[in-house]
Amino acid sequence: MAELTKNTTEREPILQVRNLVKHFPLTQGILFKKQVGAVKAVDGISFDLYQGETLGIVGESGCGKSTVAKLLMNLERATAGEIFYKGQDISKLSGRALKAVRRNIQMVFQDPYTSLNPRMTVGDIIGEPYEIHPEVAPKGNRRQKVQMAEIGTDAEIYEHPTHPYTQALLSAVPVPDPDAREGRERIILTGDVPSPANPPSGCRFRTRCWKAQDKCSTEEPLLAIPERFKGVTTLAAHESACHFAEEKAILAV
Repeated sequence: MAELTKNTTEREPILQVRNLVKHFPLTQGILFKKQVGAVKAVDGISFDLYQGETLGIVGESGCGKSTVAKLLMNLERATAGEIFYKGQDISKLSGRALKAVRRNIQMVFQDPYTSLNPRMTVGDIIGEPYEIHPEVAPKGNRRQKVQMAEIGTDAEIYEHPTHPYTQALLSAVPVPDPDAREGRERIILTGDVPSPANPPSGCRFRTRCWKAQDKCSTEEPLLAIPERFKGVTTLAAHESACHFAEEKAILAV
């Protein structure tokens, strides 16, 4: 699931991702390794991010969120696809060119302890970025974070979700009001998360979806505005990768 907070005053995308793919090879053998398959961590996602927007990629553990972040930072090399930052394809950069781009793109890791090296002092940790990028170091005495299921604004995603996976995730959000909690439907997904080494055909979510039909196993759904909402003035008219997308109120007001 992806959520965008839009700012319509600027329409030049800062970040463009096109058909991004990352497959990790599965091999057998010790001396003579042979590839026997691949873990499809990221398998063809595309999105645009404009100035003033915030994009949130949400999903269960192991669904590829961290891999996407590493690909955007070029910490992992993409198997296929393109990543444009301010119009420049950064997916194939290296050396000084990549170093220059990284001055403008930062990653904040979800586990703060992974950012701290026990063999380094706090001063060394803070000063290391300036050793890598000395040209931006402060002067004087100063010291100094998928297959994508759905995309839309915060109101479209949270108040008018249309994809079953999005609806299931939102139904798990804690509600502090006991009265509101009692009246809310909780969507419990059954089955296990599919193996990225052997993903289901068609829709990747179909093996756990309560709306799945035969079409879902043979035809991959496109990330597009559902036909039922085209030409209709509603916040449910946003892109959703589901053959049977429909609006379902989840979060209590």
